[in-house]
Amino acid sequence: MNRIRKAIFPVAGLGTRFLPATKAMPKEMLTVVDRPLIQHVVDEAREAGIEHFIFVTGRNKGAIEDHFDRQFELETTLEMKKRNAELERLARDLPGPGEASFTRQQDPLGLGHAVWCAREIVGKEPFAVLLPDVLVKGKPSCLKQMTDVYAELGGGNVIAVEEVAAERVDMYGIVGVGKPKGRAFEITQMVEKPARDKAPSNLSITGRYILQPDIFDLLEKQQKGAGGEIQLTDAMIALAKTQPFYGLKFKGDSYDCGSKIGFLAANVAYGLDRPDLGDALRAELKRLLDK
Repeated sequence: MNRIRKAIFPVAGLGTRFLPATKAMPKEMLTVVDRPLIQHVVDEAREAGIEHFIFVTGRNKGAIEDHFDRQFELETTLEMKKRNAELERLARDLPGPGEASFTRQQDPLGLGHAVWCAREIVGKEPFAVLLPDVLVKGKPSCLKQMTDVYAELGGGNVIAVEEVAAERVDMYGIVGVGKPKGRAFEITQMVEKPARDKAPSNLSITGRYILQPDIFDLLEKQQKGAGGEIQLTDAMIALAKTQPFYGLKFKGDSYDCGSKIGFLAANVAYGLDRPDLGDALRAELKRLLDK
């Protein structure tokens, strides 16, 4: 069994829900406290042992590539001012030579198409997909929990899931629950935004996947689905006819940073968790709420 070495980060979206902030800046570069969204997600992948970070970009996404490159002028200035802590932080976040790849999704044809665009870089090995507008705060990281379960299962496909309120199942991809498999369970079906009375469970797909490379062949032939886009869920449903899919209820909290409320909640949660900020932020929040 091959371990998971590569991860795809689909970062080609326009971020229209955050206009005008995202008019000239990628939504993935919006900061949660003092780190861009994409850096938080890369941190999660790195903790899981990912060695090769594959970014599927679109137009006006150059800032993401610049973020994961060296900035010689900045580094020189920090060196002159002896700002060693900042220099060490920048070096720690930087992928090593050859560890990051960038490929372009020329047309906005959906998540499935974005994943397919990375096929030549991934090759014939299992890989992870992490959606950068979903932050998952867990110890260990969500993807680390998934790679551990993947190793225990000896392969297959693994999807992170979490409980949602029954009245909100029609907003998510929902899975059917089969036999338990250690910490995971067999997925019996996947339904995109089912009617509330037709949902097979209240477990939603969270935006973290471990997939076998066979899915690329299916994505290549996949017809457009919901929204006129090539949907990853449709290809997973097709792959599930020949390969096992497992769900993992991860330990942690997720934040949908594609929504304003989720983004604000993530900033509060991550800020409260910071030793250098938590107490002051808690006091400031109390002051605001007591007004």
